Amino acid sequence: GIKCGGVLSGPHGNFSSPNFPGRYPYEIECTWLIVVAEGSSVLLSFSHFELEYHAACAYDYLQVYNGAARDQGNLLGTFCGRSPPPPFSSAWHVMAIIFRSDRHVAKRGFAAAYQKDACGGQLTGLSGEITSPRYPESYPNDAECRWSIGGGSGGGPLTLVFTDFQVEGGQGCGFDYVAVFDGPTTAAPSLGHYCGSARPPRTVSSAPHLLILFKSDFNIGGRGFKAHFYSAGECQEVFTAIKGNLSSPRYPNFYPNNLKCQWSIQLPPGYRVKVFFLDMELEGRSSLTGGCDYDHLAAFDGGTENGSLLGRWCGRGSLAPITSHSNQLLLVLHTDRNMAKRGFSIAYVGVVPMNVSCTRTDFHIQIPMQSLAQLERNRIYLGTPSCAAQLVGRNFRIHTRFDTCGTESQKRNNTSVVISTLYIDFSAGDQEDIHQYEVQCEPKRKEASVTLIAGPDPSRLSQAENLVDAQQQEGRATDTPEIKSQDTSDIFFISICILAGLLMVIAVVGLVLL
Repeated sequence: GIKCGGVLSGPHGNFSSPNFPGRYPYEIECTWLIVVAEGSSVLLSFSHFELEYHAACAYDYLQVYNGAARDQGNLLGTFCGRSPPPPFSSAWHVMAIIFRSDRHVAKRGFAAAYQKDACGGQLTGLSGEITSPRYPESYPNDAECRWSIGGGSGGGPLTLVFTDFQVEGGQGCGFDYVAVFDGPTTAAPSLGHYCGSARPPRTVSSAPHLLILFKSDFNIGGRGFKAHFYSAGECQEVFTAIKGNLSSPRYPNFYPNNLKCQWSIQLPPGYRVKVFFLDMELEGRSSLTGGCDYDHLAAFDGGTENGSLLGRWCGRGSLAPITSHSNQLLLVLHTDRNMAKRGFSIAYVGVVPMNVSCTRTDFHIQIPMQSLAQLERNRIYLGTPSCAAQLVGRNFRIHTRFDTCGTESQKRNNTSVVISTLYIDFSAGDQEDIHQYEVQCEPKRKEASVTLIAGPDPSRLSQAENLVDAQQQEGRATDTPEIKSQDTSDIFFISICILAGLLMVIAVVGLVLL
C-alpha cells in the first residue's frame, strides 16, 4: 500500500524515500522520472543518504539514469551504504531514479533535490558535452559553475575540446573566465585559464579526472562556451601494431549511451588495413527510414571522417571483412540517448601489398620494400626458408618454378591449380608472429591469386579470407613497377611443335628416296 515514485515536471523539486526520515519499508521499488523542458538539463543532488550496505549493492540500492530508466547505457551509477552519490548533471532533459529495498534491514533512506538548468555537476560517462548556462544565449551574471568529470569505469586520461567560446575578455582574465584543473578539485594543477573569443586549445589530463570552473562577474556577458570531452583508452585509441583487437566500451556488456568514440589504425606506408568483424550487436535500423539513424559504427578510409566512407553498420549479424585503400583507417562509434546493446569486437591485420602473377611453370611475387622495411629478406619466403626473397632495387622478389618451394598441385572446383604458402615472419624475441598467405595459380589461364590464411588470432577468424581484390589492385596502385615476366613455357611449347614438324618432313623424304 506504499505509494512512491512518479513524474516530476516542475523546474525544481524535492523527493525522498517512503517514510523519510523514518525507516523505509521492506520490499518496495520506486521510480521517479524527472522531465523538464526540451533543451534543458537536470542537476540532481542528495542531502541525506543511508541505505543497507553491500559491496556490490545487491540488497537495497538506488540507481541514477541519464535518461530513461532501465537502459543500461544510461546508467550513471548504483549506490548504497552511507556515502551519498555525487551531484549529477544530465546530458538532456530527462533523468530517472530507481530505489529498491529487499525483505531485510531497513535504514532511513534518502532525500534528494533537482533543479532545471543549474550549471555544473558530476559527469561520469566516457564522453559527454558541457555548455555555459543558457548557451547559445548570453550567460547570466554572477554565475559560478563546476563540472567534475571522471570517476567512471573508463579510468583513462580525459581530453577536453572547446567547439565554441565567447566569454568577456580582460587583462589577466579577471572578470569572466573558464579555468581547467588536472584533477577533481581546484587544488589540482592548473591546465589553463581562458577568456575572450579565442577557443582554448585541446586539453588532455594526466589522470582520469578534470575540473572545469566557469565564473562570471556582475556585468558584461557573452555567448558562453560549448565543449565536449572523451576518455582515452576505451573510447579513443590509436593503433600502430601490424595486427590487433578492439571493442566497444564495456564489451561484452552494454555500451554507454551518448558516445562518440574513435579508433584510428595507422600502419607503415604501403600497408592496407583489413578489418574482421568478430561480433556485432548495435541498436537496429530506423523503422521509418530503414537507415542506421541511431547507434552505428562507421569506417573511413584514412585518418579522418573526411575520408571515403567504407561502411556504416547497425543492428546485429555477420559482416564481411573490409580493406582500406591506404595505410590508415578510422572507426567511429556513435550512440544516442537510449537502447544500448552488447556492442562489437573487431580484429584487424596489416595486409602487405604485393603483386602475384604466374605463367604455366612459375610463380612471380613482388613486395614493395617500404612495406617490410624492418625485415631481412630471409624472413620472407615461399614454402621453405630456402626459397627466400631477393632484394632487387626497392622490392622483395620471389621467382620460382612450380616444382620447388613446397608447391603442390590440387583440384579445386574441378580445376587444376598449383598452390604454395608465402610466409612473412614478424616474430620478435620469444613472441612468434608469422603471417601466412596462400598463393595459387591456374596454369591454363595463367591467373594468380593470394589469400590470407593466418593473420590476427587465426583461431577466431574464418580461414582463407580472399584478398585478391585488396592486394592485386592495391599492388598496382603503388609506385613500384609490375613484374614483366616472359612466359617461357609458351615459347618452349612452340619450339617443340616446330621441331616435331621438321622431323616428320625428314622422315617422309627419307622414305620417298628409299
